[in-house]
Amino acid sequence: MDQASVVKSLAALAQPIRLEVFRALVVAGPRGMTPSTMAEGLGISASSLSFHLKELANAGLITQERSSRNLIYRAAFDHMNALLGYLTENCCQGAGCTADSAAANCRC
Repeated sequence: MDQASVVKSLAALAQPIRLEVFRALVVAGPRGMTPSTMAEGLGISASSLSFHLKELANAGLITQERSSRNLIYRAAFDHMNALLGYLTENCCQGAGCTADSAAANCRC
């Protein structure tokens, strides 16, 4: 993942509603969610949700698929994992690591 994609993704997530929407889609998993389900569950107006979904899609964090008359949104897990990988690739003092070794070597 290149630095520009990382910055774009982090900027998209640096807004409370978009972060909440993305987390809801992560929880929904591969089945995804329709905008109406998200709006109802998160208490967000449809117009506001539409704007935030567009920003998340533009950053590559979510995908959209038409199923009959519905749009289904899903978290882009490959993109999310690449972002996490980019953020943690040097977490063990520059060496490749696993989650267990990262926690053991953390100096914070």
